Amino acid sequence: MTISRRGFLGTGAELTAASLLAAAPAAHAGTADAFRFLSIGDWGRDGAHHQRNVAQAMADRAAADSPRFILSLGDNFYESGVKSVNDPQWKTSFEDVYDQASLQRPWKVILGNHDYRGNVPAQIEYSKRSKRWQLPARYYTHTETLPGGGEAEMFFLDTSPFIRKYVGTVTDISGQDPHAQRAWLDDALGRSAARWKIVVGHHPLYTALGGPGHDQPDLIAALEPVLRRHGVKLYINGHDHSMQYVEMGGVSYVTNGVGSEIYDPGTPSRAGFCLGAHGFLTTSVTREAIAFAFIDMDGKTRFAKSISA
Repeated sequence: MTISRRGFLGTGAELTAASLLAAAPAAHAGTADAFRFLSIGDWGRDGAHHQRNVAQAMADRAAADSPRFILSLGDNFYESGVKSVNDPQWKTSFEDVYDQASLQRPWKVILGNHDYRGNVPAQIEYSKRSKRWQLPARYYTHTETLPGGGEAEMFFLDTSPFIRKYVGTVTDISGQDPHAQRAWLDDALGRSAARWKIVVGHHPLYTALGGPGHDQPDLIAALEPVLRRHGVKLYINGHDHSMQYVEMGGVSYVTNGVGSEIYDPGTPSRAGFCLGAHGFLTTSVTREAIAFAFIDMDGKTRFAKSISA
């Protein structure tokens, strides 16, 4: 396992043997008695910005771990979504990039703000044409049975309508009702009897970097009380083109927007992890724990963490 010293930015301390040992189980959490999935965010650039390199690294991991599905965290097509179900980007950014045999499995998809600059209904409609593209609605749930019993339920959100700065812009959220979506999430989480409740959205609530342009106050105000009230342990998002992890109020917030273009995030303001590197996230769920790890495009583990039930 490889974890960069620059990437692990907690309390400012150097990596220690104890921290390496603590992280190691999560990095190699793919076991026969786990439900596994891969996540990729902010990727659709016709193969550019190392998108193809990340795709190959994902394919290698998928061949080894046999995840049940791949999760797309939004901003699926840059810069302005797709125009229709016949848009050439379906081939140049998706079908012809993630063409390896091990990636021919379900892709569970959510929408990002760049997707809202194009034809959102076309991305939903493409689910009827594709054997793997699964976007049944703007927000939805999915339940998986855990080996050994119990369930993990995932709640897929459409976060752009919550962001007030998009009103009246090219990111066209007109006609969307964030209050109705929040009520749906509150009700769905309240009715769920799953052992693990995992919420997925494009935008972050909290990030390790913190501050304007990283944290999203609109989402914090709307969603954090709901997540905490219903015992959500993990929130996964894209949007910020970096790898980040931070825990706030008992919820682990994981930012994974590194499927193609990235930036150097610099020093975070909160204890956690932050790194600018192309890659993806692998997650393993058992009855006892959720383990996740950031993998870069060279197949190296850059950070790993395990959350106990």
